[in-house]
Amino acid sequence: MLSEYVDGLPNISGSEAEIENALGQGRQWIYKTPGTPALESIKSACAVALHMHQPLIPAGGQDLATAELISNLQYMMENQGVGDNHNAPGFHWCYKRMGEIVPQLMDEGKEPRVMLEYSGTLFHGLRKMGLHDVFDALRVVTCEPRYQRAVEWLGAPWGHAVAPSTPTQDYHLHVRAWQHHFAAIFGLEALTRVRGFSPSEMALPNHPDVAYEFVKTLRDCGYQWVLVQEHTVENPETGQGPSLKHLPHRLVCTNSRGESASIIAIIKTQGSDTKLVAQMQPYYEAKSLERQELAGRRLPPLVTQIADGENGGVMMNEFPGKYMEVVREGSGSQTPLMNVSEYLELLYAAGVTPDELPVLQPILQKPIWDRFSPGAGPEKMAALIEELKQEIPHFHMEGGSWTNDISWVRGYEDVLRPMDEASALFYERAIKPGIPKNDPRFRNALFHLMTAQTSCYRYWGQGLWTDYGRELCRRVSDILRHDL
Repeated sequence: MLSEYVDGLPNISGSEAEIENALGQGRQWIYKTPGTPALESIKSACAVALHMHQPLIPAGGQDLATAELISNLQYMMENQGVGDNHNAPGFHWCYKRMGEIVPQLMDEGKEPRVMLEYSGTLFHGLRKMGLHDVFDALRVVTCEPRYQRAVEWLGAPWGHAVAPSTPTQDYHLHVRAWQHHFAAIFGLEALTRVRGFSPSEMALPNHPDVAYEFVKTLRDCGYQWVLVQEHTVENPETGQGPSLKHLPHRLVCTNSRGESASIIAIIKTQGSDTKLVAQMQPYYEAKSLERQELAGRRLPPLVTQIADGENGGVMMNEFPGKYMEVVREGSGSQTPLMNVSEYLELLYAAGVTPDELPVLQPILQKPIWDRFSPGAGPEKMAALIEELKQEIPHFHMEGGSWTNDISWVRGYEDVLRPMDEASALFYERAIKPGIPKNDPRFRNALFHLMTAQTSCYRYWGQGLWTDYGRELCRRVSDILRHDL
């Protein structure tokens, strides 16, 4: 069992060997249990995932330069008269409620399913606030064998970093840090059941070199599938979006040197995410669908959605009742709720292989591969990308996200520049000299670096949140210059 805290910080590095050993010995099949439906008995299915996150902010005091690093949830709790901070107790309930709802439904003889994704900063913030009831509730559905088929955890970058604009070496550290932290809370065996990955903000890199490193990181860390937003991927032959959006695909990413990496992609379709999940729209859409043709077989489609699990009135107030209603109706029907890994195992058991799945690539790559020979190298690719930016309106290599209206690069220079400087300094002072990852100095610097790379500091673009981001980057640089 890994310790949850080491030298006062969450366990985010230093146990790579134990993590890799556990993942290497993980069970091939997870869901072959009496509660799993047979493939031939269903015509369609739906999957819902709840994304939970709170950043860490330097708000534990009046002076920004010395303020304690606390959870934004703690700040909300302590300042409920400001803005929407009165929602803080409701958020607390949202973070633990699936640990109570799932057992209740299973005690009724129903078959609930839900996928959960919590950021590392949220885990740490909840623990630091003493909200141990959240972990107690989640541990029941995560670790007790009776409930394991109902709840599937998804991996995530520890600090809720967006992949397109986070340095690739740092992103790898985020992915490994989350695995450390999760295993320290729920155990190494529970980590072996984490097969899917949920990118923060559904952000998928589309620069070929960055996209390749993103997929390679996921595969190197043992992930088998990734959730992608419908409009962030394209058919390599046509440049158009996927036509079989409710069936699994293969995301294949090739870099400028000609190296390729692939992973199964599950497509989250477009829409108002929170309302769709809160009102269980995926279930009703799935009910309207029939089996679809793939690789010579008629397979049940899986309608998949993810949304913030706590954010907004509909999610806080309407979701529990609607979720329970749908579970009661769908259990044992031709349109059950399923988790993605459970669904994939049913397809594999029916003889479907990953090689038979249709191929996707990140958006806007087709113009590159129409004119670029894989293996020509990064310099020639960089030149071609600049040409394409001049020739094609709206062409960019900033990645795709949950909305086409948000760029995670343009407009955020005031925050990205300090982030890049902190990342470069971390490489020079910690990575390049080979500081051991179990060294307290390494862990302290990494903790602050990943906290500084949280997407929230970019999402708001200006004001206090930008100040928070710059202050965290300053702390990272200060730690690196004085401690390493």
